[in-house]
Amino acid sequence: MQQGNIGVTSENIFPVIKKFLYSDHEIFLRELVSNAVDATQKLKTLSSVGEYKGELKNPKVKVSVDKNAGTLTVSDEGIGMTEEEIDKYINQIAFSGAGEFLDKYKDNANAIIGHFGLGFYSAFMVSNKVEIFTKSYKEGSKAVHWSCDGNPNFELEECEKEGIGTDIVLHIDDDSKEFLENNRIQELLTKYCKFLPVEIVFGKKKEWKDGKEVDTADDNIINNTAPAWIKKPADLKEEDYTAFYRELYPYADEPLFHIHLNVDYPFNLTGILYFPKVKNTIELQKNKIQLYCNQVFVTDSVEGIVPDFLTLLHGVIDSPDIPLNVSRSYLQSDSNVKKISAHITKKVSDSLQDIFKNDRKQFEEKWDSLKIFISYGMLTEDKFYERANAFNLFKTTDGQYYTYDEYKKLVEANQTDKDGSIIYLYAADPDAQYSYIEAAKAKGYSVLLFNDQLDVHLASKLEQKNEKVRYVRVDADTIDRLIVKEDAAKVELTDAQQAAMTKIFSSQAPKNDKADFIVSLNAMGAEAQPVVITQNEWMRRMKEMSALQGGMMGFYGSMPDSYTLVLNTDHSLIKDIVEKQAAELDAKVAPINDEIAVCKKQVEELKAKHKDKKDEEIPEVEKDAIKTQEARESELEKQKTDIYSQFAASEPKVRQLIDLALLANGMLKGEALSEFVKRSTNLL
Repeated sequence: MQQGNIGVTSENIFPVIKKFLYSDHEIFLRELVSNAVDATQKLKTLSSVGEYKGELKNPKVKVSVDKNAGTLTVSDEGIGMTEEEIDKYINQIAFSGAGEFLDKYKDNANAIIGHFGLGFYSAFMVSNKVEIFTKSYKEGSKAVHWSCDGNPNFELEECEKEGIGTDIVLHIDDDSKEFLENNRIQELLTKYCKFLPVEIVFGKKKEWKDGKEVDTADDNIINNTAPAWIKKPADLKEEDYTAFYRELYPYADEPLFHIHLNVDYPFNLTGILYFPKVKNTIELQKNKIQLYCNQVFVTDSVEGIVPDFLTLLHGVIDSPDIPLNVSRSYLQSDSNVKKISAHITKKVSDSLQDIFKNDRKQFEEKWDSLKIFISYGMLTEDKFYERANAFNLFKTTDGQYYTYDEYKKLVEANQTDKDGSIIYLYAADPDAQYSYIEAAKAKGYSVLLFNDQLDVHLASKLEQKNEKVRYVRVDADTIDRLIVKEDAAKVELTDAQQAAMTKIFSSQAPKNDKADFIVSLNAMGAEAQPVVITQNEWMRRMKEMSALQGGMMGFYGSMPDSYTLVLNTDHSLIKDIVEKQAAELDAKVAPINDEIAVCKKQVEELKAKHKDKKDEEIPEVEKDAIKTQEARESELEKQKTDIYSQFAASEPKVRQLIDLALLANGMLKGEALSEFVKRSTNLL
């Protein structure tokens, strides 16, 4: 029997493995099974070239748990090892020094294993003793037993073993007893080994018999050794892609499209990406792509490895050029990974372009689910934006689809304003904004449907990328001011009348913390609505964008919604109120206005007298006089406002017109709606 120390150059590596790899300790099973698969595949290769003469049936890797003995065993029927090979591959761990080692890799558990080829030694993360029973395929080889109890000392001796291959026996330590539970091992094998190219056996298949679950005679095969992504696209039918998608995501709806990746230059890459049916919740859809290295699962957290917008896709990416045991930060900076990321972006855009060209009808039918991927890509990847312009679609409120160029040709003649800008009108809710859409159509305008959470963001990007283009929601202003083609019609009211109407309608506008209403007067024509509610495009867009972006944009999200109550001074109902308030209030308001004028004049004269003086040069008595006159003016303004407010409260048509405008916007609810119904009955 041979005894000795494992060839660690300076200090004991085992505490390092225990301490710094503990957070990732479940990967030990992936490492051991991967090694067993490699050994099996090497034997198959040797057999195919005639270097192994023995019988080769269907070698498998077996994983077993003996809870009573406290052991977990990984067995293969691969090439095995001789005593010399154990000494070379197991007993020698080469690195320059523990100090440098720890400084460089202490925060990167995976890199420790990956950099030093310590896959086998990951077993010591969960074990207080590890044994190897192995027999090489080489003719005349004797079986060898190696054991180590978690320090640099090992024992190596000959033993008895029937067939070739290797058994790794882990004596699980007290802190890791979870790895003696069948359910936990089944979970890990399914996670990491589901598509390995050699059959992985874990126990027997089970069936229900006499009211309980019992083992059958059949092996429980964990994995699919020939997943769809390793096959050639020409060998697969549509139903094969669908079946593989169900294997990956058993409870998901069928996908929209798939893209088969099959690249062998300048790097190796295979995989299948699916466009799933999604709703508008982006975050819930991320991290569904599974990343593999030679069919060994690496991660399903692919942000930073593939472009952000592609994290919305589902499927599998497999590349031997993506290192198995490294951190995500390393992957994100790896040159191969960056090339792969760029290639996938191009492949996705090319495939979408082909689908659009070859079957536009199908593309349009699936657009509502597809749009969020394309919008997200155009917002986050400039190269994808450039390619996607050819197949990114606009959908109108009439259900018609157009590319950007097609739609521009459709609307530029009729929707160009007096400054030469093309105005693209859109609606977010066709039901709530129905009256605005109809008003736009009556003008011969087309209205786009922007009802997804990224639409406003994309509109802003399109405005940046294209000159003389603006996107405006149909309720952002009155119809004549959405696309201004000539100077606005003049409001035929005096300044006093305009001020009176502003105060009257302001007094009856809704009062709450969530919305501010300001009043404006426009001459919109006798046939237009008497009162229209609009919402400023810029402020509303900032609020909507803040809902997704947060950060500094959160300032806008905390602000109340800002609405404009637009009075149509050409409408007979507004004219009636103008005349009625003048008849009832002019006599009351005139003396107040006269006194306000006196106050203003006195303040102006006092300020003019001291125009070029510093504050300390103005006599206190005259400062007090200015303050007195300003306070009196404020008091008189309040008296005037109270008079107009009392008139508005006694004139049901004022509140009725406001409520009709609120109702048209879907903004009249609860008690206000009940009051509106009662008032409507009384007015009738």
